[in-house]
Amino acid sequence: MRRRTFLAASAATLALPSISRAQSSRVLKFIPQSDVTVLDPIWTTAYVSRNHGFMIFDTLYGIDNQYKAQPQMVEGHTVEDDGKTWKLTLRDGLKWHDGEPVLARDCAASIRRWARRDTFGQAFLAAADEIGAADDRSIVLRMKYTFPVPDALSKITANVCAMMPERIANTDPFTQIKDTTGSGPYKFKADERIPGARVVWERNAAYVPRASGTPGGTAGPKITHFDRVEWNILQDATTAAAALQQGEIDWLLSPNADLIDSLRAHKDLVVRVISPTGSISCMRFNQLQPPFDNPAIRRAFFPAIVQADYMIAMNGEDHSRWRDGVGYFCPDLPMASKAGLEALTGPRSPDAAKRALADAGYKGERVVLLGPGDVPYAKILADVTADLYKRLGLNLDYQVMDWGTLVQRRAKMDPLDQGGWSVFQTNSPGPDQANPAVNMFLRGNGRDAAPGWAVSPRIEDLRNQWLRATDLAVQQRIADQIQLQAFQDVPYIPLGQMITPTAYRANLTGMLEGAPVFWNIRRV
Repeated sequence: MRRRTFLAASAATLALPSISRAQSSRVLKFIPQSDVTVLDPIWTTAYVSRNHGFMIFDTLYGIDNQYKAQPQMVEGHTVEDDGKTWKLTLRDGLKWHDGEPVLARDCAASIRRWARRDTFGQAFLAAADEIGAADDRSIVLRMKYTFPVPDALSKITANVCAMMPERIANTDPFTQIKDTTGSGPYKFKADERIPGARVVWERNAAYVPRASGTPGGTAGPKITHFDRVEWNILQDATTAAAALQQGEIDWLLSPNADLIDSLRAHKDLVVRVISPTGSISCMRFNQLQPPFDNPAIRRAFFPAIVQADYMIAMNGEDHSRWRDGVGYFCPDLPMASKAGLEALTGPRSPDAAKRALADAGYKGERVVLLGPGDVPYAKILADVTADLYKRLGLNLDYQVMDWGTLVQRRAKMDPLDQGGWSVFQTNSPGPDQANPAVNMFLRGNGRDAAPGWAVSPRIEDLRNQWLRATDLAVQQRIADQIQLQAFQDVPYIPLGQMITPTAYRANLTGMLEGAPVFWNIRRV
């Protein structure tokens, strides 16, 4: 029996998971892509930690459905000194979960901590002369030159700029926080967390949403309709689908592609795309360790990369669910570029890749490939790469682990014999690769970059030019140059774009587009 046929048939007959039905219409049960093993959305780039962060931490600005920054915790701002001095005024009455007032100095400390770790934040920090507070409600930002402040502070990509009390925000950004006190619409229930099984939040009754604006993305009023949100961690795709079909859970974030048609046929379910930009898949190299410290070896893979192989393995043959011919910026967004794309779209030849590896000096060094066994899409990426590396003759050590362990492991800069790694695959939401400011894997600043620690002085120089450009046409020309340089320096290899629908019970309404958020949504 074909794999897809078997999985689709199994969804209806598999024993149901041990998730009790909600005793109240005020409880929302959700299955995320993986467990939340890191509670600090600044420390990690893992999206499950970002999604958790949006529950408990609020942001100064949000992003609407047109990807424009809108005031969120701030009432408004003024700009002086030819765009170099920003004064942000907090909304009145904001409180932390412990009842203490949110103060400007808390937010200033939060910005400083975020800026040390985030791709956009590092550029923000380099441009800033002062990040401080004039009084309890006034944040003052003095910049060396004009800078897109709201765009930086509103980013929805990894390392979201979460506001924390000063005592927490003063934690070294390279150390995970232990206190999850925020000011957001939900409170984290640490006492109910069961690692590998369940994560729980309860509604913050003291939260005051914005009085104006239209809900969209992370912008507008954040109105909660559930007293509790429970994330149930189910690693088996068919078990998760069966739980949704039988009403054991309300929302399955990422149903397996093999099961989407059967879920769509169910009369009590809705299957739809809430993120039109989808996700971009990436092969990320560790440039601190051989053999991938050699750019010629990284470039050698291009002739053998077939993006469609990765996309079909994850999404099936339905071309409406994926796209190949994808470069270093998200398709259909303003910076999308065709510059240098022939490296991925020209004639494919594994033999040419083998010759290029030999010419580049590959001598059979061990390659440690990390694969997450509990995240189906990312595991498929790793499986396809493992097969490719074997066919190319690499000395492969394929290590499979849970995603939480992988996130911890990929932060290690150690040599391979001390627990280091060579390559991993991941999927990033399209907005994360919208432009040079937010694309964390497109940095070339070495040990200050995201895991993989790519080095490219030219990309860094072009990125700085892009950040200072104010004309769209100029920015697009610079983006073309960055993409051409990326095909030379290869901080990572794009593997295609998938447009994955989510699935939920038909009695839910108000689900917003973009990142999975738990405000506005309600049961009818």
